[in-house]
Amino acid sequence: MAAIAEQIKPLPAVNPWLIAVTVMLATFMEVLDTSVANVSLPHIAGSLSAGVDESTWVLTSYLVSNAIVLPLTGWFSSLFGRKRFYMACVIIFTLSSLLCGFAPSLPLLVIFRVIQGAGGGGLQPISQAILVDSFPRDKQGMAMAVYGMGVVVAPTIGPTLGGWITDNFSWRWIFFLNVPVGILSLLMTSVLIIDPPHIIRKTFKDGLKIDFLGLGLLAVGLGFLQIVFDKGERDDWFGSRFITWATVIAVVCLVALVIWELKIDHPVIELRLLKERNFVISTFMMFILGLVLYGTTVLLPILLQTLMGYTAMQSGLVLLPGGLVLLLVLPLVGWLLSRFEPRWLVVFGFVIIAIGLFQLAHMNLDVSERTPVYDWIVSRAGTAFLFVPINVMAFYFVAKENTNNATGLINLARNVGGSLGISFVTTMLDRRAQFHQARLVSNLQSKNLQYQGALNHLIHVFMSRGADAAHAAVQAQGVIYAQLQRQAMMLSFTDNFWIMAMLSLVVIPLMFIMKKIKPRKTSMAAH
Repeated sequence: MAAIAEQIKPLPAVNPWLIAVTVMLATFMEVLDTSVANVSLPHIAGSLSAGVDESTWVLTSYLVSNAIVLPLTGWFSSLFGRKRFYMACVIIFTLSSLLCGFAPSLPLLVIFRVIQGAGGGGLQPISQAILVDSFPRDKQGMAMAVYGMGVVVAPTIGPTLGGWITDNFSWRWIFFLNVPVGILSLLMTSVLIIDPPHIIRKTFKDGLKIDFLGLGLLAVGLGFLQIVFDKGERDDWFGSRFITWATVIAVVCLVALVIWELKIDHPVIELRLLKERNFVISTFMMFILGLVLYGTTVLLPILLQTLMGYTAMQSGLVLLPGGLVLLLVLPLVGWLLSRFEPRWLVVFGFVIIAIGLFQLAHMNLDVSERTPVYDWIVSRAGTAFLFVPINVMAFYFVAKENTNNATGLINLARNVGGSLGISFVTTMLDRRAQFHQARLVSNLQSKNLQYQGALNHLIHVFMSRGADAAHAAVQAQGVIYAQLQRQAMMLSFTDNFWIMAMLSLVVIPLMFIMKKIKPRKTSMAAH
């Protein structure tokens, strides 16, 4: 008993902002790796003598293992202690990053990325749990703002940083850069982070009870779900037998997982947390935020590179100011939470992000270079008002001993939403482009005077350059059809931005059924 009492003595005073910087290092590094390799896939494929299609497994393998570990972080923390588990995740992530940089072949790179994703999966939720426990309630808004700098800003600057590193050095340095950051994070964690009493008590009380069936259902269900999201559009969704069976397996396993986890006494995922109204609504809101955030972050660079001739580096620079504005606004949101109810900030954030996306939905092929930059800044500024207040609302009524489980669930919701958002927009791009192309082609008829005028003008231009009448006519029709395809694709992009904007608005009414959380002004008294 004396040993246990010694283990649960009060924590020594450590400046919580040092803790925030410590956990943000690893979180930023891990989230960055979800997007930093995207623009480097052609280079990776060429260097390892593989096809670009095969190289996408570099992304998929990471996301699959990452998704499986995310909801297990609470269970692992109870099993090994939160600090030990967190440090183990940092070590695994750092070593696997080093191995990824040295990988001599694509299969080995994919294996190392699986290990890297497994190590990285525990970093986000455990970082968030540490912050929630380290700050009093009246300062948790600012703590979540610091955490948001890593989780929300990293995907924005990832493609830019990845493009710059690949163009100026080698794709291998994308992974090598994780090593010094990982070592620094590990040293700071060992000195500054201490397990809170409730984590230690739970470890002693619960023992080593392992839910093997829950673990298996979770791994298979989430693994196949992530593969469906990532490969569905490329394989024509349910036109592919593999995607069809993968979907069936994912649905069956996840439904069975929910039923099983609600029945047993010591589940690997604490789904009973979803009975709390604020937490379940906040988790759904985080799912929508992930869908909109990742979906639109994929849309704009594709638009700029395919229709406006931007390079990968240039398109990344268009996104960069939005990320910097987000970085500046997040601390302001943390301060506002001490004066306003979180739900009103969420309503404001969804309205702002919708305004920015509606502006992007009015873009055309003749817009100035500044237009996408300004519109993107507006949409990202709105994101700052979502991430922090949603997290504050989610954890306000969650008991401290359930913090680890809660952070795993809400981070999983955001990542699954992000995967679904990327799959949705890439699918809709093709579908809506086909729709608009069919509609526009109907205007290319001989009785259409504008079409005939443009065709005749181009025929004369090509004939003036030496082409005969027949070849000039073919060239002129080719130019018009190419322009039609560009217009159809542009309309498809605007449709997607419009859908994302509407999705941001339709979830706002959920804020009115949340339990009220009164803002708490920071006390000036020292304790």
